Amino acid sequence: MENFVGYRELQVTDGELNLAFPLRVLYPTSTTGQAENVGPYTLDVARDASISPGVFPLVVLSHGTGSSGLVHRNLAHHLARHGFVVGLPEHPYNNRDDDSWAHTTQNLMARPRHLQLAIDALFQQFSASLKPEVVGLIGHSLGGYTALALAGGQPTATPRDSPDWQQQPIPVPVDARVKAVVLLAPATPWFLKKGALHNVRVPILLLEGEKDEHASAWHGQIVLNGVSDRRRVTHRVVPNAGHFSFLSPFPAARVSPAFPPSQDPPGFVRARFHEEMNAEIQAFLMRELGSH
Repeated sequence: MENFVGYRELQVTDGELNLAFPLRVLYPTSTTGQAENVGPYTLDVARDASISPGVFPLVVLSHGTGSSGLVHRNLAHHLARHGFVVGLPEHPYNNRDDDSWAHTTQNLMARPRHLQLAIDALFQQFSASLKPEVVGLIGHSLGGYTALALAGGQPTATPRDSPDWQQQPIPVPVDARVKAVVLLAPATPWFLKKGALHNVRVPILLLEGEKDEHASAWHGQIVLNGVSDRRRVTHRVVPNAGHFSFLSPFPAARVSPAFPPSQDPPGFVRARFHEEMNAEIQAFLMRELGSH
């Protein structure tokens, strides 16, 4: 059953690190939406509307390094229309406005922690409307690292991340509420150590771009070779797709060779692919998390 889409903006506080970060939420509602400015984009949503009656699975999406949850706005909107509550946190100091934690161990520690804090905040905000103890994660690029870590992965810093160039374990939380993971062109070199992904036992949908210029097929192989049961991974290489082909199509005014996230390999039609991708992710999450 399709719904209209509600939209809400929350702030999540991390008392330990003394910071707060925005969390955008899209969810099913019976209130008719209208064109609203959401960040630099326009979305058909009902701002601050009541959530539809029922109990829905929660999905939280982790964006790539130096990016924003809103680059996955169409996927989030699609899932909300089809019965999911979708959280789009903005990772502190690793987003398009402030990327000062990029390439640091601090960032690799903080990202899974903040994904978990976002989940906590959503269960608090929508407690009566969410399936208890059930969360799906979607991660693009470094968001794929983040999702795998929270799902039980045990990452190790690479020499690039560590000031003393030592391969130190990265302390990250593990959240037993995570029941399924979608990886879109994931970045995974922090899970090279033997056994690093053995405790990731949830179903995984792994989509990679054939012509990914940032996360080569090697990254996907780390997942396929690292999980304890490869049969739980649904894996597909998207023909002719690049690293950014998994982001929602940008408004025409922002499509330019000077803005790499808007670009795809020649002949690739991002809008057409997203119709297929959104339906594929929806079907996977409905199967693994159940629909409302």
